[in-house]
Formats: sequence, structure tokens, C-alpha cells
Amino acid sequence: MAGLIKREDIDEVRQRTDIKEVVDGYVTLKGAGLGTFKGLCPFHDERSPSFTVRPQVGRYHCFGCGEDGDAISFVQKMDHSSFHEAVEKLAARIGYELRYEDGGTGPNREEVGKRQRLLDAHKIADEFFRAQLLTAGAAEGRNFLHGRGFDRTAAEQFGVGYAPQGWDSLLKHLRGRGFTDAELKLTGMFSEGNRGIYDRFRGRLIWPIRDIAGDTIGFGARKLYEDDQGPKYLNTPETVLYKKSQVLYGIDLAKRNIAKDRQLVVVEGYTDVMACHLAGVGTAVATCGTAFGTDHIKIARRLLSDDGTGGEVIFTFDGDAAGQKAALRAFEEDQRFVAQTYVAVEPSGADPCDLRQLKGDAAVRDLIGTRRPLFEFAIRASLKRHNLDTVEGRVAALRESAPVVAQIRDSGIRPAYVRELAGWLGMPIEEVSRAVGLAAKRAASGAAGNTGTAGSAGTPGTPGHGQGAAPGQSGQPAAAPPSNAPIAFMRPDPRDPIAAMERQALEVVIQNPAVLGGEAALSGGAWERFEASHFVTPAYSAVHTAIRAAGLAHAGDPVAWVEGIRQEVPEPLQGLVSELAVVPLPASTPEALQRYCRDILARLFELQITRVKADKMGQLQRLDASAQPEEFQRLNRELMQLEMQRRALRMDS
Repeated sequence: MAGLIKREDIDEVRQRTDIKEVVDGYVTLKGAGLGTFKGLCPFHDERSPSFTVRPQVGRYHCFGCGEDGDAISFVQKMDHSSFHEAVEKLAARIGYELRYEDGGTGPNREEVGKRQRLLDAHKIADEFFRAQLLTAGAAEGRNFLHGRGFDRTAAEQFGVGYAPQGWDSLLKHLRGRGFTDAELKLTGMFSEGNRGIYDRFRGRLIWPIRDIAGDTIGFGARKLYEDDQGPKYLNTPETVLYKKSQVLYGIDLAKRNIAKDRQLVVVEGYTDVMACHLAGVGTAVATCGTAFGTDHIKIARRLLSDDGTGGEVIFTFDGDAAGQKAALRAFEEDQRFVAQTYVAVEPSGADPCDLRQLKGDAAVRDLIGTRRPLFEFAIRASLKRHNLDTVEGRVAALRESAPVVAQIRDSGIRPAYVRELAGWLGMPIEEVSRAVGLAAKRAASGAAGNTGTAGSAGTPGTPGHGQGAAPGQSGQPAAAPPSNAPIAFMRPDPRDPIAAMERQALEVVIQNPAVLGGEAALSGGAWERFEASHFVTPAYSAVHTAIRAAGLAHAGDPVAWVEGIRQEVPEPLQGLVSELAVVPLPASTPEALQRYCRDILARLFELQITRVKADKMGQLQRLDASAQPEEFQRLNRELMQLEMQRRALRMDS
């Protein structure tokens, strides 16, 4: 059991990681000023780049959709992994050994090394199989692909390869790359006999199975030759890397579309995934030799952001008995989703691959577009099992289908399906409604005894299970906001010259704290002047307060400096701090940057002096000089000193 990673190690990973190198793996970045890079945002669709990365401070910010964070949060969002997993991945990337709290354990360096060796072996095998597909011996494999409508470009897009018919082609190749037999046994790519190990996949078309991060962790192999006595499809067995209950083929290609469109399409095979993606359904994945189960649902929910605010899961199954059985198994898991679940079945029984061959890409898109709610499919399937021409058959069908209707989450749709079911059965609506009501009560009483279980995302028809309820609409009075609710900050008006001045000052201080201390600083106690400055824009005032609280202790470490400020501001403003930290400053050379920063701070301090002078001038005008000569002289001296400070600032900047 892995313990919590030590805080200082998390900070070390954050500081040592080059965020540009991490982001470069997903986004094409181009220079956008001194120390700043821009690219198209991976979190939303855009035509002009607004996704900004500043390696010096270790942060990114999108000025289009507002997404921001550091290298850890970027890996979390892109790979849909936990914080713990993201830190471990980045630590492995830089070769840093993590420590864990409370005696907990994590992957030690030896374990990380073994895992990496397995990944390396799979990567080399993947390249080997792909190269073999182009050889003369792979003609049958290429014919198979061509016969199903896949050309060479499609094969390359999905990494399809070919395993030669020999017993040791891959074995020799990997031995030649320095892998020992002990290592190769752990990969699942080899079988073992009396004479040692030999290739598991021989004379087969090969699909690489990759994890969500894009690493090859196993293979699926399709039989090509009649004399092959093995099963039609042969997958990698369970290994350290490959757990079939946790693997979805195509997830590496589909993850961004799933997250963006909040749609997951589950198909039955590798060629179906290929057909869907090539037809424009880029959210398609497939299980690998097992039913769509609990672990798959966890992955799907994480990708869909399955929080009750939308999203859909669409299952496609063959129209035969096996396909219907698979759909009903999926319906049994339906309650684990908050997203709406659907089923798409082609009346002729064609799967997406066959459909694309027969009728083209549009037919595949239409299949997904004409999906039906999974519960409707389940109701009709239950009715087919009974003879509706007899009274006994209709009563039995009602008993079986009523609980299905009771599980419909949308309380507005449920009565409509009560009427539909009454029509299908030829029974009075009142009788069907009573049966559904009783089924709902039994389900509710059962759920009451199982609150907190993984399968009870909410009782059917209640908010929290697929649908939300507005305050005051659930039969309960609307709750008052908690006393500790976060403060709401208005977005500063960019047209306000004072707000613009304050923003520029914060950009300068956050990105170049050296301007407040050290050789690059303005003379005359720049930090003290900045601390004493008065910011009138609420959001910028809160950031100014956070900078003062963070102090200059970490100003020499840009990553720690920005993170320290983010930790001091109210949570709604953490994104603003990231934004201020990465926005490009108008300077093309280090010298120009220092000049710009000093000028901006000089303007800020001059503004503060002008405010203080205005206050003192007001006091002076209200004063009776003859009655209070000493006070009159003191105010005049202070005004003179302020004017001298203002002139010094202009000369210094």
C-alpha cells in the first residue's frame, strides 16, 4: 500500500521538472516573448493559440478557457491520473526517488527499473511487429486489413503489425537488444515449453494495446491461417503491466475526445475501434477479451468528469443473442454511472466495421447518432422473453420490466415510459404505474441499507443520479450559503487605468521578484515601498496581500515563489496568480525586461506618492496656518519630501 508522498519530495519534483518538456509531449509550443511559449490549448477548441507556458515559474495558463496549473496538474489532466500517480510519473521521468510518509511504500528504484524494462521491451516489440507488416511474409495480414476497408495509413495510425510465423522471430530480436529470458518471461509475449521460451504470437495480425498515457503494455493478435489451432483472438495474459479488467483498447487515442465531448462509445473489437475513429467517432474504445466492468467504469467516469452535469456512455453490440446479453450485462452496471447510458444496435446486426464497409463512414456516425437509452433496450429485451398473448405472460413481463422502468433516473421521462410499457403490454396505465411504484420503493429500501457503496450513486429518479435539482426544488428548503463560503471576486475591468496599472505591477513582481531586492531593484527600499502600497482593485489587493504574506524568502526560486503566492490567496484567485505569472511581458531582451520592470514599479510607487500627496494637500487646505503653525510647517516638509521621492523615482527608472 503506497503511503503519502513527502511534501518536500513533491516540491522537489515540481521544481526539477521542466514543464515545457512535459507540455511539448502533448502541445506544439512556439516562442511568444522572453521565456514564454504558446500553443493551441489541449483543454478546449481554439484557432489561435492562447495556451501559455512559462518554464521559469513552472506554470501554464490558458487565456481562452482559464485552465492553469503546474507540471503535476498538467499530467493529471492530460493522462486523467491521480495526483499521486502524476507525481510518481514525473519523479520517474527525472530519476528522482520519492519518499513516503508513515512508513508507507512506493515504487522503489528497482521496481521502477523493472517496470521500465518491460515497457522498453513492449516498445521494441511494437516497432518490430509494425516493420514486419511491410514484409512479403505479411501478405495475408495486409489482405485481411484491405478486406475490411483499412489501408496502409490506417494501419500506421493504429500501429497494426504482424507476427511472423516462426517460433522465435521476436525472441531473437529482443535477445539481440539485450533482454534476458527472465525479463522476457514477465512480458507475456512468450510461452514456455520443455526447450525454453518461444513467441506467443505467430502468424497473426497484431494490435498494440496501450495505456492511457500511450505506453504499449500488451498486444491483441488475430488468427490469419487455417492451420492455426489457437483461438480467433489471442491477447497478452495478465502481467505486471497488463490487467485486462483495467484496459480499454484505443483509450490513448480517444481520451482527449472523450474528455472534450463528454462521450464514451464502447464497441466490441479492435477493427470496430478503427472503423469508428476513421468514420469520425473519435470517442470509441473496446474492452480486451472481457466484459465492460467496474474497473473500466472507473476509467470512464474519470475521463467523462462524471459528476452529474452531463456526459453519455454509448454501448454498441451485435444484434445477435450474444450482443443482447452483453447489453443487459452493461445495464446491470448502469447504476455506477451518473452519465446517461445508451445502446446503439444496427438492425441488420452489422458491427461498426462491417457497417463502414457496406455503407460508408456516414452510416457509422448515424448508428451512434440514433442511439437509444439503455433502459429502453433492457425493457424491450425483457418483454421478448414472455408470451404477451397470454395473461400469465403479460403479468410475468410486467413483474420483470417494472424494476427496469423504476430505475430510470429522469423523473420527467419515467412516467412517459410507464405509458409506453402499458401500451406494449396492453395493460391499464394505472396497473403498470402501481407496479413501477412498488418496484421503486423496494429499490429505495434496498439502497437505504447500502448507502455509501460504490454502486449507489443515488436512488433512481433522485437528484445526484444523473440529474441535479435546483435549490428549493427537491422538496426541501433551499440551504443558506455556509458562513465560510469563499469570497467572490469580480473580474477586474481591463479598461480601468488604475486596475491596469496594478495588474502590470503584479505581473512584474510575480515574474521578476529581483526587481524588489538585489542589484536589479529600484533604490530606496523597493520591497518596503511595495509592501506599503495600497491596491484598490479587490482581486489585485488580495494578490498583493498574498505576496506580502509569502515574503521574499523564496524569491530566488521562481517555482517556489509563485507556488507560495498561490497558497496565500483565496482559492478563487489561484488561477489569476498563474495568469499573472505566465502572461508575456513586453520585452525581447533581459536588459529590456529589467528596464520595463523598473519602469512599472516606478509608476506604481509614483502613484502611491501622488495619493499620499493628495491626502496631505487636503489636510493642509483645511488647516488654519495662523492657529497651528507647527502642523502647517510639518505638512509642508512632508509634501516637499514626497515630491523629492517622486522626482528620484523618475530619475532612477
